[in-house]
Order: sequence, then C-alpha cells, then structure tokens
Amino acid sequence: MKVGLQVPSFSWPGGDAAIGPTLARIAETADAAGFDSLWVMDHFFQIRGVGRPEEPMLEGWTALGFMAAHSKSATLGLMVGGVHYRAAGLWAKAATTLDVLSGGRAYLGIGAAWNEEESHGLGFPMPPLGVRFEMLDETLQICHAMWQGEHGSEAAFEGRHYQASRLLNSPQAISKPHPKILIGGGGEQKTLRLVAKYADACNVFGGPDQLTHKFSVLRERCDEIGRPFAEIERTNLQSVDFAREEPAQVVDRFGRLAAVGVQHVIFNMANAWDLRNIETFGRDVLPAVRAMEPAVI
Repeated sequence: MKVGLQVPSFSWPGGDAAIGPTLARIAETADAAGFDSLWVMDHFFQIRGVGRPEEPMLEGWTALGFMAAHSKSATLGLMVGGVHYRAAGLWAKAATTLDVLSGGRAYLGIGAAWNEEESHGLGFPMPPLGVRFEMLDETLQICHAMWQGEHGSEAAFEGRHYQASRLLNSPQAISKPHPKILIGGGGEQKTLRLVAKYADACNVFGGPDQLTHKFSVLRERCDEIGRPFAEIERTNLQSVDFAREEPAQVVDRFGRLAAVGVQHVIFNMANAWDLRNIETFGRDVLPAVRAMEPAVI
C-alpha cells in the first residue's frame, strides 16, 4: 500500500517567517523517509476542525511548487482543489507546470468544493452545488483535451459554463498519458460517476464499512460505462497523532483499510513540524504498511 502525507496546517513555531523553512524540512524529511506522496489542501482560510479562519493558510499550487523543489521522488497534489477557484484551462495548465518542473510527479486533485466562508470572504463566485458539478464535468473535459497529443487540442470547446477557442498546452505534461486526475468525495449519484468517467484516482472518506460500500458503488458506475474498475486508484484520508496512538496501532488501522481495498492511504499528522514524528512513522510504520497488499475487490 502507498502512503502519503497531507499538510493541512501551517501554525508552527516561529510564526509566519518560519513557515517556508519548516515546510521545506517536512517535505525533505518525508521524501527521504520514503513517502509516496505529499499533499496540501486547496483553501485560503483555515477550515473548521483544524483551526480558526485567521490561522496561516498557503495557496495550494504555489505551496506544491515549493515542495517539489524540496523533494525528489514523492508525487504532489491538492487534497483536493475547489473547481470554482480557478478557470477551467488554468487547472490543466497549473497541473502541467507542476508536472514538468517536478519531473512528472503531479496529481490533479479536484472536487466540487464546499467552503462558502472563504469564497464569499475573498470574492470568489460560489454557484450552487449542482452548478459546481457541471463546472467540474466541463473542467475535466477541458483537461483531457489539453493533455491530448503533443500540444493539446485545436478544437474549440463550447460548454454551458466554459468556452475556449484553442486548448493549446505547451509544454506538455511529462506524466503519460497525463498527470493522474484524482477526484475527491463519495457522492454516489454525481461524484463517483465523474470518477468513473474521467479520473485515475478517487479519495473517499470514512472507515472500512463506508469504504466497502463506496467502492462497490464505484464499481457499479464503472460497469455502467464499460470501464475497468481496477484502473482507478483508491485512496483514503486519515489522521495520525503519536501522542494518542502507538505506531503498532496505526499499522493495524491502516491494515484494516488495505483489507477493504484501499491502495493509497493519505494522512495528516499532528505536529508534523516536529520532524521526529515523521521519522517515527518512516521507521516504525511505513515498512509494514508498504508491505501490505490491498485486497482485490
């Protein structure tokens, strides 16, 4: 099973001036320890459940570019991008840029978004959820077109929400056929249909029972369009806090995820700025998790 580290908070010792050096050390340490992926959220205010809105929050693509420069092997992505924060073509262009500059290590993580507070606060239009799903569908169509061939597509795109006259993409992504598209969420009628139609990976919340059900629904959505279910990487987001849980307990918990078919477990870590926590995970958890064979479902 693959393992990824998500960094959702930048409230670290030393204040704002220490964010850059601390994030560099986190990326370097996790990459050297053998983590498969590194992720940040796509938010502009800190979210509920993590901290106060006023706490530090970095723009996601910029942070990933910085982390790419401080890592060598780990893939990099947003967990996950809010579709209405950027124009459709910019999603493909930003992911391509990260992919080219990192040597082929980019994910395009994207979803329908939810955070009205930051959207209204910074003046982003926040269409109704149904409209955001339409925008997501069209954005994914545009991304696929821009990742065609040597320089994208010469065909015009005429959608309900986006119109584009030339879907040129140069330089083209290094990852082939394109950077992995990961769609976040487990909605059975819309999100998982989009995963089956457009994505290379999904990120579904919940524990083993919920995941078993959601993966079953995803298989049905794949069957409906004749796509092999096995083509889609199955990921899940967790949390790790060594002040509350021993490494062996984390191994057991992740093992239960592998048993229901999770192939890539991504987690945020309490006090990741204290590199001893990342080192402990790399020494006492990572080898055992890496040896797990996700169930074939």
